[in-house]
Amino acid sequence: MLRLQAPLPPGYVTATDEDLAARIGMAKRALGTRVMILGHHYQREEVMRWADARGDSFGLSRLAARSDAEYVVFCGVHFMAESADILTGPDQVVILPDLNAGCSMADMADLESVEEAWETLARVTDVKSVVPVTYMNSAAALKAFVGRAGGAVCTSSNAKAVVTWALQQHGPETKVLFFPDQHLGRNTAYQLGFGEQDMAVWDPRLESGGLRDADIKEARFLLWKGHCSVHQRFRTSHVADFRAAHPDGVVIAHPECSHDVVALADAVGSTDHIIATVDTLAASAPPGTAVAVATEIHLVQRLAAEHPSLRIQSLDPLVCPCSTMFRIDAPHLAWVLEELAAGRVVNQITVDPDTASWARVALQRMLDIT
Repeated sequence: MLRLQAPLPPGYVTATDEDLAARIGMAKRALGTRVMILGHHYQREEVMRWADARGDSFGLSRLAARSDAEYVVFCGVHFMAESADILTGPDQVVILPDLNAGCSMADMADLESVEEAWETLARVTDVKSVVPVTYMNSAAALKAFVGRAGGAVCTSSNAKAVVTWALQQHGPETKVLFFPDQHLGRNTAYQLGFGEQDMAVWDPRLESGGLRDADIKEARFLLWKGHCSVHQRFRTSHVADFRAAHPDGVVIAHPECSHDVVALADAVGSTDHIIATVDTLAASAPPGTAVAVATEIHLVQRLAAEHPSLRIQSLDPLVCPCSTMFRIDAPHLAWVLEELAAGRVVNQITVDPDTASWARVALQRMLDIT
């Protein structure tokens, strides 16, 4: 998806770290409770230090909706800011510091491609028995599509519950169309006792998803061919190398990793689950225990700094930042805050009322399920 962020004024680009920190602090104090800064777990420290709340995308959006803040500055990526706009009130303004902060995974499933897939499924099978489930990491338009089509949104922490609900909607003939991340869909299906023979990968770049009619009819899970650019980097060879160096070490993986990596991990879960697992290890494991975490490097580094009794490292020794999340930096944060302090709103993220209404339907189904 093409987004255009105008270049920052030169004064922000050339400012020192100390100057930017002073300017951010001054603007934040001037705005007071009128502004709430949200920091996703993957944000760099120069941004996260200013966050009023830190967490995952959905949790932060719900916090914003419960706040009285007039301005919500979401230090994350585009789909997160959209979710915040969907859930917050009409008098709240959601701002994304850099419009180019997108999500490559979310961009792998666009509305046109999903609607085309749905039309193909309607030709091949009884589409009334297909339940669409979209990961939170998707555009508002896809959440709205799911709302209209009787499906639900899921997060990495509740995917098992949502997919279980989906499979119960139309009896044994129910199929689940899961997008945009094939790995979370596959790992969830395995969690529920299904095997690879029950799954088919839908490639939106190929006619009929690259599948035969028989493949579509036989599959219980149609997994969109999408992935996270960070989590797809982790390999079984990384696990083998870590275990060779640290036989008593612990491997923790995010469910956006491929199934072969997840199958070898000692613990698997969302960012919040990863944080909780590390907290538990810090309280119970012998000092110096080696922990390899298969997720974004800024979270890994933050965990290492907060738990010095453990030797926490990235499972991928070459490191794996989220390049789009990395676009949010101190210069962009200083710019949006100073503009707000001057009475000017920049980079507002808005979702049209019809899309927002149907997206809320899909999100509410998720909340009702979990």
